[in-house]
Amino acid sequence: MTLGELVEVLGGKLAQGSEQLELDSVSSCEQAGSGSLVFADSPAAFTDALASQAGAIVLQAGAGASFPVGKSIIEAEQPRLWFAKAAKLLHPGQPFAEIHPSAVVAKTAVLGENVRIGATAVIGEDVTIGAGSRIEAGAVIGQGVRIGEDCRIYPRAVIYPGTTLGNRVVVYAGVVLGADGFGYVRDRATGAYTQFPQQGSLVIEDDVEIGANSTIDRGALRETRIGRGTKIDNLVHIGHNCEIGEDVILVAGVGISGSSTVGNGAVIAGQVGIGDHAHVGPGVILGGQAGVLSGKTITNEGLGVKPGTVLWGTPARPLSQVLREIAVLARLAKGSRKARE
Repeated sequence: MTLGELVEVLGGKLAQGSEQLELDSVSSCEQAGSGSLVFADSPAAFTDALASQAGAIVLQAGAGASFPVGKSIIEAEQPRLWFAKAAKLLHPGQPFAEIHPSAVVAKTAVLGENVRIGATAVIGEDVTIGAGSRIEAGAVIGQGVRIGEDCRIYPRAVIYPGTTLGNRVVVYAGVVLGADGFGYVRDRATGAYTQFPQQGSLVIEDDVEIGANSTIDRGALRETRIGRGTKIDNLVHIGHNCEIGEDVILVAGVGISGSSTVGNGAVIAGQVGIGDHAHVGPGVILGGQAGVLSGKTITNEGLGVKPGTVLWGTPARPLSQVLREIAVLARLAKGSRKARE
């Protein structure tokens, strides 16, 4: 793909160099070659990029007035984002056999144009798969599942009946979507547990990515929903009836109990635990291993903090407050020790 074609698609300004330069990859500065694109979003990175063998560099608009001869320079408002989008265009993915002979595809399944099915994948009755989607080896797509266009389902993912995926959804290896939620009713007389009906649905909106070995349960009597653009890391569990907003980040090890909600743009760091029927407001940032107690509502407004403030600890509260509390406890412990001595 030429540099001119990238600029035409992604915007930005070609500050120096030829539109006809052919690029075949994105790269780090250390491994870049003449057909590579690198990015710089800091003064140190700018120096490294200029010293590299890269054919083209994307950098912050206004970062430099002059550049070495022979370097093609693109100026963009968000060079890291421009670089990431360019990577997708330069690496569209390797095609494989349209429908592998070992795949099992039900006669009632409806496949759009250019759908590709990998070895030993199973496509159930009445499944619909949109144009350009890829189902890779060993994936199992249950009866009646709806998959949109340009989705990618990696090996050994399992999608249960009652699940709907939008367009451009990425489901990594080992993911389980739409399994029964963990809901049981206890008999007070005998102590035995009976499963509460788990017959709802799961809806995954457009442009969601779900990391390897994550699980999202379907609703009990209604739906579980994951909003547009949300990115889910590996080993995340989302319980039944949850509603996750748009452009949410869920980092590895997060667990969200049933009937909880997370607002648009929230960032939930690694190993955060959220109890059932809890509500995390839009834009809230929960630091690693923070905890939200069942039934609690966490919002920036409710805690009187500015947007972007990191909340930490259990129960979650502003990090600055937690650090003050830790310092007070340390002083008390030190004073108590001195008193004993």
